[in-house]
Amino acid sequence: MIHLSEIDVFLIILYFFSVIFVGFNALKKDRSSSDDFLLAGRSLTLPIFVMTLVSTWYGGILGVGEFSYRYGISNWFVQGLPYYFFAAVFALFLAKKIRESNLFTIPDKLNSAYDKKTAVVGAILTFILMTPAPYLLMLSVFLQMLFKWNVFVSLVVTAIVAVSYLYWGGFRSDIQTDILEFILMFIGFAVILPFCLINYGGYEFLKTNLPELHLTWHGGNSFQFILVWFLIALWTLVDPAFYQRCYAAKDPKTAQKGILISIIFWFIFDSMTAFAGLYSRAIIPDLTDPVMAYPMLAEKVLPPIAKGLFYIGMLATIMSTLNTLMLVSAQTIGRDIIHRVKGFINDKDSVIWTKFGLVLSLIISILIALIIPSVIKIWYTIGTIVIPGLLIPLISSYFESLKISAKYAFYCMIISVLISLCWLVGSFLFFQSDKYFLNIEPMFPGLIVSFIIWFIARYSYVKKL
Repeated sequence: MIHLSEIDVFLIILYFFSVIFVGFNALKKDRSSSDDFLLAGRSLTLPIFVMTLVSTWYGGILGVGEFSYRYGISNWFVQGLPYYFFAAVFALFLAKKIRESNLFTIPDKLNSAYDKKTAVVGAILTFILMTPAPYLLMLSVFLQMLFKWNVFVSLVVTAIVAVSYLYWGGFRSDIQTDILEFILMFIGFAVILPFCLINYGGYEFLKTNLPELHLTWHGGNSFQFILVWFLIALWTLVDPAFYQRCYAAKDPKTAQKGILISIIFWFIFDSMTAFAGLYSRAIIPDLTDPVMAYPMLAEKVLPPIAKGLFYIGMLATIMSTLNTLMLVSAQTIGRDIIHRVKGFINDKDSVIWTKFGLVLSLIISILIALIIPSVIKIWYTIGTIVIPGLLIPLISSYFESLKISAKYAFYCMIISVLISLCWLVGSFLFFQSDKYFLNIEPMFPGLIVSFIIWFIARYSYVKKL
């Protein structure tokens, strides 16, 4: 059970009002242009770029706590290191090209490099990839834990806080709230670690009280398990939030440097969350629900005020990601799907349909959260199915030496997604468990087929030249 003092409750309520205030305070008189509403006028400076990118990375903070509690420092090797690697790849090879393209979204690039139907399929996959459902679910569950609200009340409060200022302020409101949440998420975990260290001790305490495998890089997991999570980190290369920040940067150099600097902050924050997870396992070894690793650690070691600040840090971590995903999903529905089916007359229509997409995205996300009430299952399912379809066609579109024809790009996206989907669904229907055909994770067949189609397409493309 979570117990909050009056001052803790006051601080958390103050946090929500502060987010709403900052979000609405970012509004400008002229928000009718797509450039302003969707990309803040492409004006992000380096510090703002870094803070807003870093804060959108960690929405799954309860999942991070669960992974650390179960597998120890393997959390850093599995869910940290691969993402740094692919973020660095993104920065060195893609960031400048993305900003120089002066586009708005991933489907814009697919449209310019291939054709309309490929862009529409890419938009649908992008929407699935960026569904806010896991974070909407996580925030609602967290509010239920804190205030004992029911599901409906939690979802209503989440919707009001996360959507209201985005509807009016767009990306400017998103980045301003992200700056606040960047500060609060670091404060939250900076508060809890000293209490753990002072009350229980440092490395020797952890070494004595943790399972032996918790201090190994693999955490007792199989090679295939680790490899799958490493490949899921390919998500970084097709993450629309990364592309959105690059499009919004004031220049290509800011986009590239911003991602590289962000890796440093991700490493610092991952170190803090990893140690918090280790302390949770060492102090509370019999926790029945590892998802509660961080909240139960706070209940064990933190006094009032400090506890409120820690919970605010966790809320800020989730909210920052939820905001961004809500806006990207809305943009995908309104601008990338409806735009290419219906067509826009001017920027005003683009903004109007994006606002419509914001409402529709919220409704769809609520339905997904109710149908699949597991954050980890939503992540895994989406990543497994969508990444094989988007990865190779999207990356190829930025390099002439990798380019393929529109026809093959379309087939590559459709077939690889269907392969992974059928492998996943077929395995479930056949085994009724987490086992897969030939003990192969569903992402692998999709990626292999995608690469084969690309190889054939590339050979055909070069031959025509």
